[in-house]
Amino acid sequence: MKPFTYERPRTPAEAAASAAQMRGARFIAGGTNLLDLMKLEVETPAHLIDVNGLGLDQITETPEGGLRVGSLVRNTDLAADTRIRRDYAVLSRAILAGASGQIRNRATTAGNLLQRTRCPYFYDTNMPCNKRAPGSGCSAIGGVTRQLAVIGASDACIATHPSDMAVAMRLLDAQVETVRPDGAARVIPIADFYRLPGNTPHIDTALDAGELITAVTLPKPAGGTHVYRKVRDRASFAFALVSVGAIVQADGSGRVAMGGVAPQPWRMDAADAAVPQGAKAVADRLLADARPTDDNAFKLTLAARTLSAVLAQARA
Repeated sequence: MKPFTYERPRTPAEAAASAAQMRGARFIAGGTNLLDLMKLEVETPAHLIDVNGLGLDQITETPEGGLRVGSLVRNTDLAADTRIRRDYAVLSRAILAGASGQIRNRATTAGNLLQRTRCPYFYDTNMPCNKRAPGSGCSAIGGVTRQLAVIGASDACIATHPSDMAVAMRLLDAQVETVRPDGAARVIPIADFYRLPGNTPHIDTALDAGELITAVTLPKPAGGTHVYRKVRDRASFAFALVSVGAIVQADGSGRVAMGGVAPQPWRMDAADAAVPQGAKAVADRLLADARPTDDNAFKLTLAARTLSAVLAQARA
């Protein structure tokens, strides 16, 4: 591990300002992803800004009838909150499908959304990777791609986003609240938060340099039946090959999002509109532009079957 400096700011604005001033600075809270990356020298921050003392660990109700989840709320606490379990069940179920109990006890809301891809070539510093070293190439293309993206990827990167929580947040139309280095606040719809790789796969999100997530806001409850299903190689502590989250209303309308298939949580308005027509119509729209490899073409069938099972469960 490379040497680094460390500080504990007193306010979110102070943390953001410090991150903008210090070249190579990174925020750290639970550290469940960042510390692993530092040990492997995938990430080599020169300065760590500990945000645990900023008081951003509460879940409060909003005037609009939703919930404001502080960025430092631990995954275990968020999944167990009575209001989340009652009104945003898909979020609770998605969180519990991720990682392990020990990791969920440490991992934070913001950290979960910001975790880096688990592409094996990203973790192997001996291999070229445009996400880790821009312009070096993508070893995954032409390599082992079983767990990688079938849609939304580019000629520069075919990695997937690993977060289960992000899929549920996308399904719920959450909004990400931030503070910038100049102290100004910003709200980013989750639909605009993640970036597709294009020619800049090293840029994962819409956050500016030094910008700090302070909370994630959930709109008023959507009602309906909430289902989250994750298909993976092991029963726990494994990332999704395919995951599907759905909210289905009594009149047959609904919304659907997928994980494990793209560089970001995958949801489309056309697919939501097709929910009353059945799983095949939804899958056809969600995966219309898929470009699988020989290794991961099975994901298309797996995604369609998982989607069918989820919608059947929701309607039952």
